[in-house]
Amino acid sequence: MSIKENIKQLQHNIPDTVTLVAVSKTKPITAIQEAYDGGQRIFGENKIQEMSEKWEQLPKDIQWHMIGHVQTNKVKFMIPYVSLIHSADRLKLFKEINKQAALVDRTVDVLLQVKIAQEDTKYGMPTPEAIAFLEGNQLDNYPNVNVIGLMGMASFTDDMTQVAAEFKVLESLFVRFRESKNLYTLSMGMSGDYQLAIENGSTMVRVGSAIFGARNYQ
Repeated sequence: MSIKENIKQLQHNIPDTVTLVAVSKTKPITAIQEAYDGGQRIFGENKIQEMSEKWEQLPKDIQWHMIGHVQTNKVKFMIPYVSLIHSADRLKLFKEINKQAALVDRTVDVLLQVKIAQEDTKYGMPTPEAIAFLEGNQLDNYPNVNVIGLMGMASFTDDMTQVAAEFKVLESLFVRFRESKNLYTLSMGMSGDYQLAIENGSTMVRVGSAIFGARNYQ
């Protein structure tokens, strides 16, 4: 199927209450434009330089989401336009986002990335640290950062029972702080497990290969 057809099928399969982020990392402008022409307006990238180049060339009503691990020295390049940062996973990064956002008089929406996978290669704030961060008043230290929810990546495994259990950990954390911290976005689930993620409370899924086909590794 074409990219447009894949978009339509996903829009049919995903409830209206769930936001679809088209993961466009490594994909060319032409592929993103085709998805845009199919009605998609939210795209996720994992490299700031690549995202900035695409932002310059593509329609300005696109919402760009940073879904990859963020280096603090690159934050300033995306702050003027980024719509949502999924991967805020450490205090040093919160501090830098807040600093750069203040310089351009913006309040930037972010998700607190929590480590739910068992793999060491996965990023995220450990659950105990995330709980301590949300329980206290630490968010007050970052007035130009607006935490709107949580993000997590499950283990890369065929064991869907394990994946569901990891999603449940994040959902329970989301429910615990939803009212007190005004959280409304739970970003979890990708091409291989987005339906399971939705069943476990996800309100935002990050789908790449199911839209664009296999990733072009660089």
